[in-house]
Amino acid sequence: MINTHIEHPEDTILTGNLDFLHAVKSYAVAPHGHVSVKIDGAPAVVWGTHPDTGRFFVGTKSVFNKKLIKINYTHADIDKNHKGYVAIVLHACLSNLSRTNRIYQGDFLGFGGDNVFQPNTVTYVFPENVRQTIIVAPHTMYSTDYEVDTPSHNPLRDLTATPLLRQLGSNDKVYYYQPSAVMDVNSHLRDRIDFALQMAQMVKFVDVKEAKMLQRELNVYIRECKQIDSNDFGDYNLTLIGFYNLVMEIKEELLSCCKSNQIALTMIEGEECDGEGYVFHSDYGSFKLVDRRHFSYYNFNLEKGWVT
Repeated sequence: MINTHIEHPEDTILTGNLDFLHAVKSYAVAPHGHVSVKIDGAPAVVWGTHPDTGRFFVGTKSVFNKKLIKINYTHADIDKNHKGYVAIVLHACLSNLSRTNRIYQGDFLGFGGDNVFQPNTVTYVFPENVRQTIIVAPHTMYSTDYEVDTPSHNPLRDLTATPLLRQLGSNDKVYYYQPSAVMDVNSHLRDRIDFALQMAQMVKFVDVKEAKMLQRELNVYIRECKQIDSNDFGDYNLTLIGFYNLVMEIKEELLSCCKSNQIALTMIEGEECDGEGYVFHSDYGSFKLVDRRHFSYYNFNLEKGWVT
C-alpha cells in the first residue's frame, strides 16, 4: 500500500468501513497476513538510497512531505533541517546505519552502553547492556517503483510500504531490534465478530468530515481516561458509539490473542506491561492493535523527554 498512517480499528468503522472485522474473520478461517510488535520508539527514522539521486540519506517522516521536504544526505543537511535531540539522533543514524539499496523505516530506541531505554512512553529493559552505538526497531520497507508526474514531485511520497518480514542483521554499530509475534483467534472472538457484522447493518454511520470531528471528541475521553458512554454523544446515533465501543472491545480481546518473543521487559511508569501493542497486516489493510484505555492514556499525558 502507499505510505499512509495506520489507524486504530475503532476509528476506521465510524464511516462504515468494516475492513478490520472482515480481516480478523478471514484470518480466523485461514490465518494469513502478518502480525508485528509495535515498538514505542521516537523519533521515527527513514533511511536508504534515494531512487532519484542514488545517494544514501536519513530523515524523519518529513522525507515524505509534500512541501518542506527534509532529506539529509550529509551532516550539514541535518544541521540545516533539524534541531535538538532529533538532530543528534539523525547524526548518529547517518554515521552508523548500514548502507543499503533499499529504503526502510523504523523507530529509534536509544544509544548503546546501557540496558534501559525510554524513547517515548514505554520503557524497555534489556537483559544486558547493548554494546552497539544505536538501537533501531525497523518495521517497514518501501519499494522504489513510481512515476514522476511534475518537476516538483517528491517520489518518496508514492513509495509502496510493506511490512518488513525479514531480519536486518545487527552489526558492531547498530542493534536492529525486531521481535516477532503470532496471533491465534479463538472461537469466542469469531462469534463476537459475527455479531458485530450483524449489528453494523443497524448503525447510522457518518461521513469523513464528521468522523474526524467525532474522533477528536472521543480522544478527549481517552486522554482523560473517561468511559465512552453513548448518551454523552447526543449529536450522533447512539448505535454508532455503541458499535465503536464493541469494535474497541473486539480489538482488546484480539490483543490477548497476540504473543511476542520480545527479550526486553516493557514497563510504563514502573509497572510491567505488554508494550505498546501490535500491528496486524492483512489483505484488507493494516491496523494498530493498541490498548487505548491504558497505553494511549499515558501516551497522551506523560511528558516526552525526547521532544526537548
